[in-house]
Amino acid sequence: MSSSGLHGHCMHIRHRLICSLTSRLPKTGETIHGHKFFIGFGGKGANQCVQAARLGAKAAMVCKVGNDSFGNNYIENLKQNHISTEFTYQTRDAATGTASIIVNNEGQNIIVIVAGANLLLNTEDLKKAAHVISRAKVMICQLEISPAASLEALTMARSSGVKTLFNPAPAIADLDPRFYTLSTVFCCNESEAEILTGHAVNDPTTAGTAALVLLERGCQVVVITLGASGCVTLSQAEPVPKHIPTEAVKAVDTTGAGDSFVGALAFYLAYYPSLSLEEMLKRSNSIAAVSVQATGTQSSYPYKKDLPLALF
Repeated sequence: MSSSGLHGHCMHIRHRLICSLTSRLPKTGETIHGHKFFIGFGGKGANQCVQAARLGAKAAMVCKVGNDSFGNNYIENLKQNHISTEFTYQTRDAATGTASIIVNNEGQNIIVIVAGANLLLNTEDLKKAAHVISRAKVMICQLEISPAASLEALTMARSSGVKTLFNPAPAIADLDPRFYTLSTVFCCNESEAEILTGHAVNDPTTAGTAALVLLERGCQVVVITLGASGCVTLSQAEPVPKHIPTEAVKAVDTTGAGDSFVGALAFYLAYYPSLSLEEMLKRSNSIAAVSVQATGTQSSYPYKKDLPLALF
């Protein structure tokens, strides 16, 4: 959730990804053949943290994994991505979280998450990381840990004047109203916006309607991502929905694209605070568009050295 340095930010979820590539998604009760299988690293918070770090952010993870091979490997993965693991806790009480993914030829996916050790991140863990959270520029939270832990982390960050980027994923319909008021930026996708507001979201216009509902609940800034259609945003300062399109690319695998976007947005919020929100979102769209052109999740995330200088 927060960073070990003045410019970092932090998140708190990680999973091992078990991914199968198939020509199409199976129907209920159906067995089909896939053409590729691999195990990788994922989880929304970790994905977001890795993308931010690859862009040059000084970042840290506050999270919990199992005392198992997956957990050991994940800690090593974070270190290889230059992410602080000082507050990466291991427990014997649960296994490291996993996500099972099936991806078809069009890049569409279905995902099953078993949260495992992620749900054991608790108040004591957060208190140990309090000094890191309070010194961060930006803190990202999600809902792959217990909502109570995320709420506590957001409260700690906001009380220290830290910008908060909240990604309500996976979404829950009865989200505690404090999540809205504690979010500097509230960023969700179409399906999450629909669950949270009850409004169908399938294009920029309907996204704008849902974003207005979320804004009225107390967020400072709302961003609804729309995949290949970019995103829609509005804020308390500018409460008129604005559509930020993105360039058309050939999607190979969209898994984790939303996390790439959130990690990039956190990076810009921390390191380029003088940029307009619209410009931050355009650049985040561009980085997420790069990620969908390669397979895998974190493995598809670009490094700063591989991106156009105009993004920095």
